[in-house]
Amino acid sequence: MDLVPALREPLKKVLGPATAKVMAEHLGLHTVGDLLHHYPRRYEERGQLTHLADLPMDEHVTVVAQVADARLHTFASSKAPRGKGQRLEVTITDGSGRLQLVFFGHGVHKPHKELLPGTRAMFAGKVSVFNRRLQLAHPAYELLLGDTEGEEAVESWAGALIPLYPATAKLESWKLAKAIQTVLPSAREAVDPLPDSLREGRGLVSLPEALLKIHRPHTKADIEDARARLKWDEAFVLQVALARRRHAETQLPAVPRKPVPDGLLTAFDDRLPFTLTDGQLKVSREIFDDLATDHPMHRLLQGEVGSGKTLVALRAMLAVVDSGGQAVMLAPTEVLAQQHHRSVVEMMGELAEGGMLGGAEHATKVVLLTGSMGAAARRHALLDLATGEAGIVIGTHALIEDKVQFHDLGLVVVDEQHRFGVEQRDALRGKGKQPPHLLVMTATPIPRTVAMTVFGDLETSVLDQLPAGRSPIASHVVPAADKPHFLARAWERVREEVSNGHQAYVVCPRIGDEDDDPKKKAAQRTSPEDDAEKRPPLAVLDVAEGLAKGPLQGLKVEVLHGRMQPDDKDAVMRRFAAGETDVLVATTVIEVGVNVPNATAMVIMDADRFGVSQLHQLRGRVGRGSAPGLCLLVSEMPEASAARQRLNAVASTRDGFELSRIDLEQRREGDVLGQAQSGARTSLRVLAVIEDEEIIAEARQEAAAVVAADPELTGLPGLRTALEALLDEEREQYLEKG
Repeated sequence: MDLVPALREPLKKVLGPATAKVMAEHLGLHTVGDLLHHYPRRYEERGQLTHLADLPMDEHVTVVAQVADARLHTFASSKAPRGKGQRLEVTITDGSGRLQLVFFGHGVHKPHKELLPGTRAMFAGKVSVFNRRLQLAHPAYELLLGDTEGEEAVESWAGALIPLYPATAKLESWKLAKAIQTVLPSAREAVDPLPDSLREGRGLVSLPEALLKIHRPHTKADIEDARARLKWDEAFVLQVALARRRHAETQLPAVPRKPVPDGLLTAFDDRLPFTLTDGQLKVSREIFDDLATDHPMHRLLQGEVGSGKTLVALRAMLAVVDSGGQAVMLAPTEVLAQQHHRSVVEMMGELAEGGMLGGAEHATKVVLLTGSMGAAARRHALLDLATGEAGIVIGTHALIEDKVQFHDLGLVVVDEQHRFGVEQRDALRGKGKQPPHLLVMTATPIPRTVAMTVFGDLETSVLDQLPAGRSPIASHVVPAADKPHFLARAWERVREEVSNGHQAYVVCPRIGDEDDDPKKKAAQRTSPEDDAEKRPPLAVLDVAEGLAKGPLQGLKVEVLHGRMQPDDKDAVMRRFAAGETDVLVATTVIEVGVNVPNATAMVIMDADRFGVSQLHQLRGRVGRGSAPGLCLLVSEMPEASAARQRLNAVASTRDGFELSRIDLEQRREGDVLGQAQSGARTSLRVLAVIEDEEIIAEARQEAAAVVAADPELTGLPGLRTALEALLDEEREQYLEKG
């Protein structure tokens, strides 16, 4: 069954080609249905005004306010040397605060006539700072006329609630509102995806009613009704998609892999120099139970940096080898694959020397396979895989090539899932005679609801205890622009750590050997506060050179980044691990898995250019030994900016789950579902993954029941339609990627 034609109607036909083009390019809206699902971000009441005091920096905002004051200034400039330049400064107020609007040049005439003190209007623009005050430069505006101004004006601002839409510079909120009013009658034809029993049982309004109420509410209760209903739609349709994936997975056959008593796993456990934590034992049991079933395990293992995920994964791999199968671990980079290989061989000792003199009785071979290996070594590794000589294989995406054949692939462990695409996961699974079991590891803490939403096709295990021996890490924000002496002190702290026999990382967002973009150079800065934003991010090559000649002169400084040859990267890492290098200036290639216990300090330059979770990951690289760690977050962003608040949050807590909640609350909700990666529009418009935990959990239960009763959804055509709309190709891929 197809979507109702009225909602499939292209916007070009309804609104005209020019408006439709802007909507498609800037908001990803193509059809009447897309536009109806573009919900207001919030609502203004005619009598009440926005809080100007709480405006976010660098975002497009729409505010409703009153003109308090308007002044026209003339000044001399290069374009108007005789003092003929004009600048109009308008101050608006909403009772909570004041905001300055600025208009220049020929753009001053219309607002000078219209924006008289006492006038009320909606203003839209990007918030910036000039002379330490918030301002909107050249905002678009729409006057809010009194109710006496004729029938049409009253109608266009009907009701006391004015919807404000997520807008862009090219399309203000009120233009979107007018477009939505044009297509709103089509909402009556929307097909309801929720089963009647579910909708009635939960007292939810119908979909057409919800769409009308969200765009034209008469009361706040209307908005509540609409949002409650639309949240259920989003949660339920997504959970049905995931429930169907889980259902399909349980239909696949797999070879049960049961650990044998007194095999390789027992020998390995006997030689461990420490006892496993309760968390590691519990998660291992969950994994072993899954491996023993006759359909493929799909498990997500999340654990803080250093919680011992690799050890848990290795025990699962050994259990599979014991049962006659092979296990493979996939790492996102060569540096990481080599490191995993080294640490696995070290942990296993003579158990990793299968077929060699001195190998233990139960030993197996542990083989590394990466793209940069020499031909002879590669041939040798491929032979060990095909004959089954190698029980454990560690490598990069090179493992997925056609030439690579396994003797009997039983388990695939994927490290850092968010760097790993769906095609790769499927290609590797195709290497087994039957689908292998799958264990996905991530060090990014994911709140429970996000795990249910994003990784909903995987069962989740969490390692939340840190093993004994990890040291505390102190984190501080270094405001380089406001307090330059703080940055000088940061380099002194690095020297102090090195003089105490330790090492340090300096992390930068960019490598620095890219061609400089002439467009960027040409970009004229409009005001001083833009400087931190406009300049290119600091680069490894420039920073390393500056440090070696300046504040860190005399120390051994090396660089590491993703564009170096694999052998060079490995050589740099080995020297750093061996303590021959004092300071390593690197990009985020060190974010995952690099383990140097002697490194105690990290300085992250332009820290505001990294996400919260990424900063937390990077910070986990220090304090891995017995000495405490220090992480300094350097930023030039002003104190009031959202970026600085983010950094303060990272500095104030070490709890990864707490930080991932903050990260989510600060990012747009849909980023969780990866439209940032896939370019697809987010399917989450009203559902807040953190706040709506209960709805998501209930929707997951309802979805599982619906799919168990009717996997093909033959009795629910409206739900099938909604699923097709959700699972266009990009979203399908994203769900598969997890």
